[in-house]
Amino acid sequence: MAKDLSKEIEKMSSDELLTLKKQVEKAIATLAERERKAAMKAVEATAKAHGFSLADLGVSGGKAKAKPTGGKNPPKFRNPDDSSQTWSGRGRRPQWVKDAEAAGKSLEDMAI
Repeated sequence: MAKDLSKEIEKMSSDELLTLKKQVEKAIATLAERERKAAMKAVEATAKAHGFSLADLGVSGGKAKAKPTGGKNPPKFRNPDDSSQTWSGRGRRPQWVKDAEAAGKSLEDMAI
C-alpha cells in the first residue's frame, strides 16, 4: 500500500498535497484524542478495581493544563550609548552594564 500511496502522492499538485497534509494532521490529532480517552478509561477502571476514584488519586478527567507562561520582564535599564540595548535587572548583567559600571556609571544612571 505504501508504494501505491507514494506513486499517488508524486502525482498530486501543491494544493492537493497541502490539503492532504491538513487531513493527515487532523487524523493524527483525532487519533491522539481517542487514545487519550481510552487510556483515561483504563486508568479509571484500574483505580475503581482498587477502590479508588480518579479524584482520590488526584487525576482529573480533563486535559493537562499548560503551565502559565509569564511575559517577558519589562526592561528597567537602558544602555546610554545604544538605546536598543535594555536589561530587566534579572539574570546575568550584560557586557554593556559591566562596561558602564567600570566607567564609573551606576545602575541608577541607566534606569529607565
